Amino acid sequence: MEAIIERIIAYSRFDFFWPAMIVGPLIALCSSLLGVTLVLRRFSFIGDGLSHVAFGALTVATVTGIANEMLLIMPATVVTAVLLLMRGKRRKIMGDASLAMLSAGALGLGYLIMSKFSKKANVSGDVCTTLFGSQKILTLKTPEVWTCVIAAAAVLLIFVVFYNKIFSVTFDSDFAAATGTHAGVYSLIIAVITAVVIVLAMYLVGSLLISALVVFPALSAMRVFKSFKSVVVCSGVVSVCSAVLGILAHIAFNTPIGSTIVVVQLVVFLVFTLVGFLRTKAVRKPA
Repeated sequence: MEAIIERIIAYSRFDFFWPAMIVGPLIALCSSLLGVTLVLRRFSFIGDGLSHVAFGALTVATVTGIANEMLLIMPATVVTAVLLLMRGKRRKIMGDASLAMLSAGALGLGYLIMSKFSKKANVSGDVCTTLFGSQKILTLKTPEVWTCVIAAAAVLLIFVVFYNKIFSVTFDSDFAAATGTHAGVYSLIIAVITAVVIVLAMYLVGSLLISALVVFPALSAMRVFKSFKSVVVCSGVVSVCSAVLGILAHIAFNTPIGSTIVVVQLVVFLVFTLVGFLRTKAVRKPA
């Protein structure tokens, strides 16, 4: 135990440690807040589809030599999120089918482009680290840190300012529209900030594990709490704590950072499930 503490203290003296400890929990917090809305709207797997689109855009940016990858990744992901989350009356392909088709297509196309046109020698290694998470969160440059912080702050601000509208649109967009709320506008806002969060989350857990970062905290909170506000607050706390513990565990045990965070969230989910079960059993127990 002492050796683990000493290792973490030693790492804390490096310049990359504190930016990672700030950016990681911020990204996790934004993911958890959006996760509650997406789970309740039955878009739990939107993270997979959008992350694979982001992966495809990343491969194109890498092959073409675009210096700032965000210039291509962010617009492509935002446009896709808007098309998926905005309700279309003339949609011929249902949401789950279009999401599955998009996810598999973007992933396959991205890997094909990178394997055929990438100039790097270790293509398989680059693809693996992009899909399952890499050490990028620990090697962020100052402009990237500020980009992540500003984007995360914007997401949090939008969520807080439009909390009531997001709440109403989440549970019943048709009723919200009938009462005068511009449901389409707020659905668009949800789509845009979802895309931003998915792109940011790639820095933390990789493309294939983003859904866990989005869904697990919300599902954990729903095991214990019932009100929307309580679930949102608990989800945020769970996500931030899991990110911090995951990063520290990565440093202490030299495990993959993305999968470590996801495993921490899985353990938390199992604990909350047990607590919820025991609470329900205690309530139902006759006096």
